Formats: sequence, C-alpha cells, structure tokens
Amino acid sequence: MHSATERGLSPAALRWVTIAVLVVAWEVGGRLGDQSFVAAPSKVVAVFGPTLAANPKLVAALGLALVELLAAFALAVVLGIAIGVGIGITDLGRRSLFPIVLLLYGLPQVVLLPLFILIFGLGPPSRIAFGFSHGVLPIIVNTVAGMRGVNPLLVASARTMGASQLQILRHVVFPTMVATVFTGLRLAMTLTLLGVILAELFVSTNGIGNYTQIFAETFKPASLFGLILVLAAGAVVLNELVRTVEERFSRWKQG
Repeated sequence: MHSATERGLSPAALRWVTIAVLVVAWEVGGRLGDQSFVAAPSKVVAVFGPTLAANPKLVAALGLALVELLAAFALAVVLGIAIGVGIGITDLGRRSLFPIVLLLYGLPQVVLLPLFILIFGLGPPSRIAFGFSHGVLPIIVNTVAGMRGVNPLLVASARTMGASQLQILRHVVFPTMVATVFTGLRLAMTLTLLGVILAELFVSTNGIGNYTQIFAETFKPASLFGLILVLAAGAVVLNELVRTVEERFSRWKQG
C-alpha cells in the first residue's frame, strides 16, 4: 500500500482535511440535533464573535489566561528539564529520587488546589503555579527516560577522548534524548492548559472560569463553545511551536 505522502497528500494537508471533515460533521450534527446543548460551528461564530467584540473584559480574561498558560509552561520547561537532568544523570539519582517523582505524577493534582490557594492566593500566581504543577512532572519523567536511553558506550567513548561532562551532555546525551523530551513537552502543554483552566474555574472571580460558569448557567452553548475553541486554538498554536522547535533540534537525524 502507498502512503498518503507517496500519493501526493502531505501530512499537513491530511491534518487540514481531517479538521475540515470534523467541522462539517459537527455542523451537520449541530443543525440536526438539539441546539440547546450543542451549537453548530456557524452559530458559534455568529454568536461568540459579537459577544467577544462587545465585551472587553472577556477579551482581557482570555489574554490573561493565555499569559498564565505561557508563564506556567515556560517555568515547567526550564525547571522540568533541569530537574530531570539532575535526577537522570546518575544511577543513584534515578534509583532514589525518580520513584518520588512517579509517586507525585500519579497523585490527582486537583486535590492540591486548596493548598495552592492558601499559598498563592486567589490571583494569577495560584493559577500559574497550579498549571506549572501539571506540566513539570511529565517533563521530568520524559527527561529521565530519555537519559536512560543513552547508549553508555557512547558516553564512555566520549569520556575516553577527553570530553568534559558538559560536552558529553551537549553532544551525546541531549541529541539522543530530544525525541523523548519533546514528547514530554507536548504532553506538558496539554496538562498545563488543563491546570490553568481548572484553577480558573475554582479560583477566578473575573477570568475565563467565571465566564464559563456564566455561559453554562445561562444556557448559552454557542458562547461556551466559542470560549473553549479560542483556548483550544491557543493550545494548538503553542503545540505547533513546540513541534517546530523539535524539528529544528532533530535535523541531525535527517543527515
């Protein structure tokens, strides 16, 4: 069988075709079904567009949520990779500290939300910290897993040729673990968004969490879906940026 690329259909084109099919199916289902619960995409655009344009506070709330997401994700990336390297660089670190990370990873983060509120208050810091707590653990786990996949013979050979520990990390360890780390980054982006939205729902008094509750309680599915789609679009854009950076660091594999 020939692949889609061999037939002239690129992966990007296939993604857009899939999205178009899903949107058409959603439109048909929304028009034929009960629109009190599921609004068709055309109605979402027709209703939410004017709602967004006429409500600067809603625009500000969306902007603040995206800023919180970026801040939480950036912190998760920097600290997650640093901690993962610190744990995975030695066998002692993996055996003693990695089980603790796995234990925290399996803990439902939502039960800790009251603790975040007590520590950071009701403002953006608590939402950023809660999003960070969701995103940092998968990055640590995948970073450690990536370091465990490094061939020890390559490390020993580099050390024999006089390479320093920093040179070994840069030229041997990091190129090998790129794919695994970026898998963790993409997963972390989704979980960070989940953490920020959850915190918005329970903590925010004038953010998107408040508007989500208002739209749900006043039975405005078009506005609710519109709000969700804007957040989803932001997450998709950020994931595409992560994928682009991954391709930049993986060019050596194509040689």
